[in-house]
Amino acid sequence: MKRASAKEITIQHTLINLELHAFQAHMDPHFIFNSLNAIHHYILTTSTDMASLYLTRFARLMRLMIGNFNKEWVTLQEDLEALELYIQLEQLRFDQQFSYQVRIVQDVNQQFTMVPPLIIQPYVQYVIWHRLLMRPQKSGGRLVVHIGKDQNRLYIQLEDNGIQASELLDDTGERQAAGIDIAAERLYMMSEKYQMKAGIQAQQLFDDTRQPNGNRLTISMEHMLSSQHIPVAV
Repeated sequence: MKRASAKEITIQHTLINLELHAFQAHMDPHFIFNSLNAIHHYILTTSTDMASLYLTRFARLMRLMIGNFNKEWVTLQEDLEALELYIQLEQLRFDQQFSYQVRIVQDVNQQFTMVPPLIIQPYVQYVIWHRLLMRPQKSGGRLVVHIGKDQNRLYIQLEDNGIQASELLDDTGERQAAGIDIAAERLYMMSEKYQMKAGIQAQQLFDDTRQPNGNRLTISMEHMLSSQHIPVAV
């Protein structure tokens, strides 16, 4: 019994530290500065209505990030709202070099499905920076976030038409990779604590002629609902 309690305390302390690091990664000053700089450029060069729209989105994203800090679970709806705000701001910064879609199958209820926050976004961030923006073409990038269910398993798939995983990581790239490492470790610790049997799988995509044409990353976990009792850690 004491051994089980010690294990639970260790997992809880590790999760707290990982949540802090994840929050710091999300609040990257480079992202904040560049987003505000892009909005300022919008104010000076184009419609102030559009600048106001993006500034509102930025403020909403900061509010969601701060509000979700230190939470183990949020609704899928809340997590996707923050994710889309982030993607939209990156589209603004990079002059619409890529498009995106979020597809959710009908039997996944966003309001009642619960997910750990700060998990999906680091992978999306990595896809944007090190796959889509590394394409030789400066337009036509595509990101699809597909969320579905297989029996009692929830899966989140990220598909892109960017280059294969880049090894050319500068200082910014190292920060992105660190964000992925934190997200993966948090998912593992949550899986240990709640027996979610979570996993992450990456694969390359090919066209009809067997030429590489993109990437797919799948995050899977037990489908948790807000109305159900979250399993107690052992």
